[in-house]
Amino acid sequence: MRIATLAAAMCLATSTAFAADFTLPKQVAWTAYGTGSAGYNQAVAIGAALQEAAGVNLRILPGQNDIARMEPLRQGKVEFSANGIGVYLAQEGVLAFGGQTWGPQKIRLLASNIGGGFAMSLGVAREACETAGKPDCKGFTYADLKGLRVAWIKGAPALNTNSTAWLAYGGLTWDDVEKVEFGGFAASWKGLVEGSVDAAFAVTNAGNCYEAASSPRGLVWPQFDPDDEAAFKRLLAVAPYYVKVHATTGANIDGTDGREMAGYAYPILINYETSDADLAYNMTKAVFELLPLYEGKVPGIDGWALKYQKLDWVIPYHEGAIRYFKEAGVWTDAAQAHNDRLVARQDTLAKAWAELEAQAPEDWNEAWAAKRREALKAGGFEVAF
Repeated sequence: MRIATLAAAMCLATSTAFAADFTLPKQVAWTAYGTGSAGYNQAVAIGAALQEAAGVNLRILPGQNDIARMEPLRQGKVEFSANGIGVYLAQEGVLAFGGQTWGPQKIRLLASNIGGGFAMSLGVAREACETAGKPDCKGFTYADLKGLRVAWIKGAPALNTNSTAWLAYGGLTWDDVEKVEFGGFAASWKGLVEGSVDAAFAVTNAGNCYEAASSPRGLVWPQFDPDDEAAFKRLLAVAPYYVKVHATTGANIDGTDGREMAGYAYPILINYETSDADLAYNMTKAVFELLPLYEGKVPGIDGWALKYQKLDWVIPYHEGAIRYFKEAGVWTDAAQAHNDRLVARQDTLAKAWAELEAQAPEDWNEAWAAKRREALKAGGFEVAF
């Protein structure tokens, strides 16, 4: 796995003197998305700010999938991971993390980019609106995906879960659409441009979306109604990590007043429950207090700001991060109660996993799926997956 040294990769020039009010080792390592991705570029900018303000060298280990980004963290080869929503799947012990080599992980959250102005959605070829009976695309909703061709990515459960969730928002399942399989994310969007599929999932500011929007087939984002609570509950039943957002960044969104959509944090900075509290505290503090040095350096990076943090999300915060939030005056009793409940959920999953390991069932995947749901239901927790 190639390691990028940020001091050599990028230099942030600024005339503003910055006194670092945090203590970190001279070298810290993160895993992040692959080179060239939004997640990687944001890590580069944060790392350059760390170097400038405190002489801290942030090393990035790029990983092309959730497992590749989680494994070095689990092995202790890096202190943190700037990952995607796969961290929630790891916490839950599902999909790629449901096999016997993984299981539910006691992950802890430090900070996330939830205010970058982007959203996540199924994008639809404008040309397909005619097939759906709405040739001008006015009023095109997720329910109008019925009968259209929707991309399914082989070996990408997180992507497919998102597509499934948006179908559910529209009151649909995969039985209501034509599933078209692709070998990867980029291939699915190439298929949308070339006409072999009508809809594919992406973050609104992905380069693939801009390419699709400028192609002859065009691109449209189905309408999202923030007041339709029943539809949103159907979305959350499949993908509990979504939140409502006002999207201002993305293909056919840039330069407008924005539009109501939904999405989730990306990237998500995490470590483990057992990670050092002082290190977690200082890393959290650095991310927020260095914002003046890295804001605006790459698209969407301003969403790391403290004001955007959702303190009652689906992953519990690390005790070190909580220490910082308390000092910043934003941590509440309600946030603590919510965090305690999330920790209890993780404990319930860990206990269920250990019990099943002792039983050594022949069909692990089937047995774990049943055991997991049973344990969550018995504990009064929401059951997804």
